Amino acid sequence: MSDITAMTAEVQPAATTGLDINDILRILPHRYPFLLIDRVIELTPKERIVAIKNVTINEPFFQGHFPNMPIMPGVLIVEAIAQAGGALLLTEVHDRHDKLMLFTGIERARFRRPVVPGDQLRIEVEVKAWRMTAVRMAGKAYVGDKRAAEATVTCQLIPRSRTSGDTDTKNETPLRT
Repeated sequence: MSDITAMTAEVQPAATTGLDINDILRILPHRYPFLLIDRVIELTPKERIVAIKNVTINEPFFQGHFPNMPIMPGVLIVEAIAQAGGALLLTEVHDRHDKLMLFTGIERARFRRPVVPGDQLRIEVEVKAWRMTAVRMAGKAYVGDKRAAEATVTCQLIPRSRTSGDTDTKNETPLRT
C-alpha cells in the first residue's frame, strides 16, 4: 500500500455498518406509532447516516391520508429525515437518556413523488454543521433510485428537564416538543 493510501485510510472515520430496531430504540426516544426509521444500514459518526423505513398499510396515518389512495404525509418523511439525523447525533452523546432532540428548523423541503404502502424509504442524511448541542443536516429520501423528498433540518439537543412544563424565559412561552 502506498504512503498516500495509508494516510487516507488513517484519516477516514470508521463507518458503523448498521443498527437494528433494538439499537435504534436504545438511541431514540420515539416509539410506535411515531418511530419512523426501522433500520440503519450505514453510519459514519458525525458525517452521514442511511436509514430504512418500511412503509406498510398498517401505518395509522393511512386511515385518513387518504382513504382509497394512501400516501405517506410529506411532513412525516421530513420527520423520518430528522429521526435518522437524531440517531446519528445521539450516538455521540453519552448522556443521551437525559437529553431530548428537538426540531428548530426545516428549510428547502421538496416532495418529488408519493410514498405509498409497500415502498421502502431509504433516508440519507449528511451533516452540514455540527455542534455538540445542535446540528444542521441535509436529508434525501428515496424509493428505489427515485428521490421522493428532500429537506434541510436543524435540531437542538436540550436537557429533558426543560420539557417538563418549564417555560422559555426569553419568550415566556411553553417549550414545545
